[in-house]
Amino acid sequence: MLSGDMAIELWEQVRDKLRQEAGETVFENWLGLLSLSSFSNGHIVIAVHSKFHKDWIEPRYGNRIRSLWQGLNRDVSSVNLIVDERLAGRATKKAEDSSSVILNLSSPLDPRYTFDKFVIGPSNNFVAAAAQRISESEDVAFNPVVIYGGVGLGKTHLMHAIAWKIRETNPNRKVVYLSAEKFMYQFVRALRQQETMVFKEQFRSADVLMIDDVQFIAGKNSTQEEFFHTFNALVDQNKQIIVSSDRSPADLEGIEERLRSRLGWGIVGEIHQTTYELRLGILQSKVDDIKNCIVPKNVIEFLAHKIVSNVRELEGALKRLVAHSQLVGRPVSLDSAHDVLHDLLRANNRRVTIEEIQKKVAEHFNIRLSDMSSPRRARAVARPRQIAMYLAKQLTSRSLPEIGRTFGGRDHTTVMHAVSRIEALKLEDNIIADDLELLKRNLEA
Repeated sequence: MLSGDMAIELWEQVRDKLRQEAGETVFENWLGLLSLSSFSNGHIVIAVHSKFHKDWIEPRYGNRIRSLWQGLNRDVSSVNLIVDERLAGRATKKAEDSSSVILNLSSPLDPRYTFDKFVIGPSNNFVAAAAQRISESEDVAFNPVVIYGGVGLGKTHLMHAIAWKIRETNPNRKVVYLSAEKFMYQFVRALRQQETMVFKEQFRSADVLMIDDVQFIAGKNSTQEEFFHTFNALVDQNKQIIVSSDRSPADLEGIEERLRSRLGWGIVGEIHQTTYELRLGILQSKVDDIKNCIVPKNVIEFLAHKIVSNVRELEGALKRLVAHSQLVGRPVSLDSAHDVLHDLLRANNRRVTIEEIQKKVAEHFNIRLSDMSSPRRARAVARPRQIAMYLAKQLTSRSLPEIGRTFGGRDHTTVMHAVSRIEALKLEDNIIADDLELLKRNLEA
């Protein structure tokens, strides 16, 4: 018969064995917080302070804990792990008492990035509406929320705007906003200082977790593992998760399938390339905030027409013009825009859109523009389509998944195959090589 004193003594032996086998770091951060809850008629109950804690320990050490108990005493017939939330105070106290506790999890928010400063157009209206809805509601209707798009299109602006709005409408909600890079840095720091439990508890206490540029953790398996568990823990608690990325979850290379799958659970919204009208609206909103400098309407229209790459570059061009005017005392004009922005304008003049490439290639090979995105596989259509994909890769900065989407939602592997095929053919076939050279000249003219 297993007495109370004997059970306590055996539990200490089990703990010592676990410490030896698992190592000091794992023991201190995970196994050391286990508690002997009860023992009766050979049934041992071990308590953990959270479901997250139990889900981590059970598959890794559950069987070993049972075998250690049964190896020490044959009267032990079962060993079970249960969740006892009353023990959570122990982990909290550990976090509070730690001399090197991770402070300031959240990155500072930019006061310029609010909803009233975000210009809405056809390319971003869905994402903007979803962001507004999330920030104004205390209920978690969509989880997670993924905002994706190219560089400089407003993803970070929207993330900051959501955080500002939540803090304004409900100051009691704990919002944690940081880049995926900082998340990784904090995790590595916690590992080095043996404070992984502190790290976990701090992130799991967030009401809203916002991770910017999640593609940064591609290929970083340990960080992905930690983010995966953090994700699950917050979803289980009905806490909001918002993520930004340069591409959709399905196209995130180097990210584990299970994580990509979870990122696709909720709302996935894309910010598309800007239109002329949207660029004009963005510039006008920026001009309205400028003091002691007049920017003529024709200059605003000129910039909106010429600088099409991204919003960040567009705003940078306006700032350069205004700074030049204020420093040298020269009024802003079309002439000054040409002089001050000659390098930027030249670079943008060389930029070609995928739509232009598709149109030129369709005209050159005498096929319909709709064939570029159609499922037709006839050689007379498939080869020009592959050439257009190849040119899109060569002449634009768009990613393979982005190129694939503009060709009827094709997979990035299809684009890769097209590029490699045309690369090989241009070396073997002079006619294709000549076609490519002619198309390049026409597009870059």
